Amino acid sequence: MADQTHVLFVEDDDVIREATQLALERDGFVVTAMPDGLSGLEAFRADRPDIALLDVMVPGLDGVSLCRRIRDESTVPVIMLSARADSIDVVLGLEAGADDYVTKPFDGAVLVARIRAVLRRFGHAGGGDRTGTAAPEAGGVLSFGDLEIDTEGMEVRRGGQPVALTPTEMRLLLEFSSAPGTVLSRDKLLERVWDYGWGGDTRVVDVHVQRLRTKIGQDRIETVRGFGYKLKA
Repeated sequence: MADQTHVLFVEDDDVIREATQLALERDGFVVTAMPDGLSGLEAFRADRPDIALLDVMVPGLDGVSLCRRIRDESTVPVIMLSARADSIDVVLGLEAGADDYVTKPFDGAVLVARIRAVLRRFGHAGGGDRTGTAAPEAGGVLSFGDLEIDTEGMEVRRGGQPVALTPTEMRLLLEFSSAPGTVLSRDKLLERVWDYGWGGDTRVVDVHVQRLRTKIGQDRIETVRGFGYKLKA
């Protein structure tokens, strides 16, 4: 899958940028590496990569702001790179529209696995503007109050108005809608939506659920304290 995948990598540390670029290229990725946020934004607009890796702390335009700018223009997957697992920057990056994050220092194999996991759930290895995503088996239009989910056309409407979702948000909603009223744990959602075959940070789930709530209605997804979330039938 990596053969045709174009990665935009924004990192200001020369050693990390060059070493990571070489590692990704050895795995078959095409990499455009930039040292700051402004040049990263220019490269994104010029090249339309398939995935963006953004360090949180880069000069000019920080990684969180760059993520927001990218998300305003595209649903291309974004992975944030953060130096500290407990940093508020992780949550800020996810709230800005990132799909996942990796903590530095990172193992090259782990980074490649995360990239491939994101691309699998986005359903492509090329074409950064595609919005398709793999989905649980379903058909037709599902209705939950004023919320309508077209599981074949991958479209969502609320009160008759279209709702723009990122592929990760769409996949999350499809998981909920495939079992309305059923509590889904954070670990189960990490496995099904983020394709984690290993433990992951449940903040990724929490932030995406909150983002989804702002789009489909705050009371549509219920928190079941100590267990997870469920879609109100």
